Amino acid sequence: MSIQDHDNGRRPLQGSVALVTGASSGIGTATALTLAQEGCALALVARRTERLAELTAEIGKLGGPAPFSLTADLSDASQADRVVSAAVDHFGRLDVLVNNAGYGARSPFEDSDPEDWDRMLDLNVKAVLRMSHAALPYLLRAAADSPRGIADLVNISSVAGRVPRKNNSVYSASKHAVCSFSEALRQEMTGRGVRVGLVEPGVTVTEMTSGSQASSARGLPREDWLVAEDVARCVGFMVTQPARMAVNEITVRPTAQEH
Repeated sequence: MSIQDHDNGRRPLQGSVALVTGASSGIGTATALTLAQEGCALALVARRTERLAELTAEIGKLGGPAPFSLTADLSDASQADRVVSAAVDHFGRLDVLVNNAGYGARSPFEDSDPEDWDRMLDLNVKAVLRMSHAALPYLLRAAADSPRGIADLVNISSVAGRVPRKNNSVYSASKHAVCSFSEALRQEMTGRGVRVGLVEPGVTVTEMTSGSQASSARGLPREDWLVAEDVARCVGFMVTQPARMAVNEITVRPTAQEH
């Protein structure tokens, strides 16, 4: 945001539209609130209608554009085109996509459930591919006609995609795929006005890290974990930079996390 924008009270994403998946809790909710505070209109996607309604009401208190919520399970291959089209029909454009929806199941591979493999691959990989594919034509159009002169696609991955650990093999593989896809897509979009960003959080307090998944912290006390707002700030930082600047990758860990 320029000094003139600060002086005019203009927020950096004012006039832009973002679609956030997995918006009903955790990192998705925090990201939606962060983008709303930056002036963005929001399309919110998740499976839980009631949680979306609560988030819509909370965002409405911020005084910006009214959010548009879409109930969808993105593991269903037919949903990506539907939700992107509905968001564009509602707002008339799409400037930012945040692929946040995901699923994790932790266990030794020999004891793991193939149904869990399928859900991790469907949500962590295939949904990212489908959502990105559906959104790219609109992001390219926004980059060409937006006052910002840029559009953004941000994928939420994990440090597990960079540092595989035992008992986490399929989840790590799915997140590694997101890392590789993001870098390849970044190269394809270079010079075309769509920035591709990758955020890789370490252990974070979310619904997904409760219960048996808490073992991924490897003994790190819960009070030392990241919180969802920490990750959301990374997304906000990426998408509010001037058009000349691309922040392609942010790895963010708790200060006390070694790997």
